[in-house]
Amino acid sequence: MDTKMVGMQIAHLRKEKGLTQNDLGNRLGVSFQAVSKWERGETLPDTAILLDLANALETSVDCILTGGSQVLHYRGKITVAQMSEGIASLKHMGELLGKDNALYRHAIEGINGKMNTNIEDAFTDDRVLECFIAEAIIQNLMAGKYIDLTDVKNSFQHEHFCNIVLDHCARYGIK
Repeated sequence: MDTKMVGMQIAHLRKEKGLTQNDLGNRLGVSFQAVSKWERGETLPDTAILLDLANALETSVDCILTGGSQVLHYRGKITVAQMSEGIASLKHMGELLGKDNALYRHAIEGINGKMNTNIEDAFTDDRVLECFIAEAIIQNLMAGKYIDLTDVKNSFQHEHFCNIVLDHCARYGIK
């Protein structure tokens, strides 16, 4: 943990809230000198005060202790093969239940309506299929999932969709 970065973050957040060191100290029951030492990186706030400090600065303890760096918490890992299998399962559902079956029709109509597209095109066109696989990956990234970049680079035939997924990976801190 970089005490200088923590201190700079505390100072930044305090100033952003329009508080003086004395104001922050009073809210936390510590002296302005203690706040000053934190901000200079000489000491760290006591663990017993961290939650109150985060609340006073309207942030999280993670944000303070990482010096404002984003803390990434992934909620599981996905693969390109899993996303492909998920879309193939929709096609298989139509084969098993019949394309006129209400369950299949509602699933397809729901996807098509929400995405303004026709997912059944992905069942016969590899380029459209890769577009849907990329979209499935992006939706999972947005939900906090992790994907290995090598898997992405090795699995897409169309560079365009590969690059879109890689751009989104970078946005979500996957390097």
